[in-house]
Amino acid sequence: MIHNKSQQLRDALLAFLRQAGLETPLLEYRITEAWPEVMGTTISRYTKQVFVRDGKLHVKLSSAPLRQNLMMEHKRIAQKLNEHVGSYVISDVSFF
Repeated sequence: MIHNKSQQLRDALLAFLRQAGLETPLLEYRITEAWPEVMGTTISRYTKQVFVRDGKLHVKLSSAPLRQNLMMEHKRIAQKLNEHVGSYVISDVSFF
């Protein structure tokens, strides 16, 4: 019974966030925070900036060879990040 009530509270909070227009910014924040965890420490060391704009994750990297390698996997990376947060937040990843 307690589990059922906690699920209802979760649903109520999500509904409130959605109604207040805060669900998308929260999910975008979760995507940017998930970057180091999903991509690992090696890639995170070369990451200088991560932000979401217009449904696309933008990542600034300090290594040109790494940027080239990740560009080939941009759709798969977007899918992994979306799966990590449990919602479709970004459609693509752009590296600069």
